[in-house]
Amino acid sequence: MSDISDTIQEPIEQAGKSKINSRVALLVAITATFMALCNVKDGNIVQAMSQAQAHSIDAWSYFQAKSTKQAIAENSLEMLKLQHLSTNDTAIKKYEIQIARYEKEKMVIKSQAEGYAKEYDAINLFDDQFDMTDAMLTISIAMLGITSLTQKKWLLYFAGTVAVLGFIFGFTAFLGISLHSDLVAKILG
Repeated sequence: MSDISDTIQEPIEQAGKSKINSRVALLVAITATFMALCNVKDGNIVQAMSQAQAHSIDAWSYFQAKSTKQAIAENSLEMLKLQHLSTNDTAIKKYEIQIARYEKEKMVIKSQAEGYAKEYDAINLFDDQFDMTDAMLTISIAMLGITSLTQKKWLLYFAGTVAVLGFIFGFTAFLGISLHSDLVAKILG
């Protein structure tokens, strides 16, 4: 047991004297802070995505209801036309007007539903960017921990590079600039 204790104790004593550890500490603090801000923004984006999706589902349900009403009106009109009674002329006109109204309303509802779907897709791009930010920064923090233990400069540079990539994804998402990688999104999805 004393061998393990000695093995761990020596790097810990040297760690306080190392410039790498102060750089690691600074990078971890900055990275973790930025990561927290990105997580808050990502949470807001997920809420907006849920709302857009709910609106889209509601609109398509309303569209379906209008289609059903239109189908009933079309069937009623067809039945009246088949009866060929002159007393049905006002009823025929009534159903023709209803059918035209339903068709017009359906086009408006369809446009709204498609708009909500497009809004969801647009928001989802930034959700993916924040997810990539989170992944990159998490990897960077883990690599910085290993850097602190091993005192390897090349590992510090590697962790810093991964952090920079995470910061780029995060800043562009905050600024509303689409920097979306389908490959990374598929890997993370």
